[in-house]
Amino acid sequence: MESNIRFSSGDFTLEGILNEQSGRDAVVICHPHPLYGGNMDNPVVMTIARAFFEKGFTTLRFNFRGADNSTGKFDEGIGEQDDVKAALSFLDEKGYANRTLAGYSFGARMNASIVSIGCEVKDHIMVSPPVGFMSFDDIENMPSTGLIITGRNDDIAPPALVEKHIKRWKIDSKFKIIEDCDHFYSECLDDLQGVLTDYLL
Repeated sequence: MESNIRFSSGDFTLEGILNEQSGRDAVVICHPHPLYGGNMDNPVVMTIARAFFEKGFTTLRFNFRGADNSTGKFDEGIGEQDDVKAALSFLDEKGYANRTLAGYSFGARMNASIVSIGCEVKDHIMVSPPVGFMSFDDIENMPSTGLIITGRNDDIAPPALVEKHIKRWKIDSKFKIIEDCDHFYSECLDDLQGVLTDYLL
């Protein structure tokens, strides 16, 4: 059952939605850029959450600092990394041993930052990592990355550029391209959920 929760990230209080299952698998799902209207109720974020929940995962989606009712203000992607760590710690304190990170667009970039510096998660999934909009040059190692998804017509996460980064990262992740799909997954949410569901089997 979904519940509204709050947890601390440094001096800030973040709001989130926790949807609990009985198992020990849980996922943190991070939303797109807050300065462009991104929040935890984004349709892509909710689709990711639905796919995980249907596969038995407890899901936690939350608002980064300064988004909606989370306190603080946007911190140029620096403090937001602490927000992701705080969400993982929240799950850890609740006894979820197997934690996965999933993120869409800006959320994928934040997750990549902490995974690349050694944050341990069971799995790491990126949906439309914004390689055409934000630099990923500092990301050198993401061994836990299992799946990367983008749309064929995604100009913020262009497939060719995403693939170039995958080769540079030297990771053996699955890479799925959804045909006739843009960055916002317009009319492609069912396709996205299908890709995730197949992966999580």
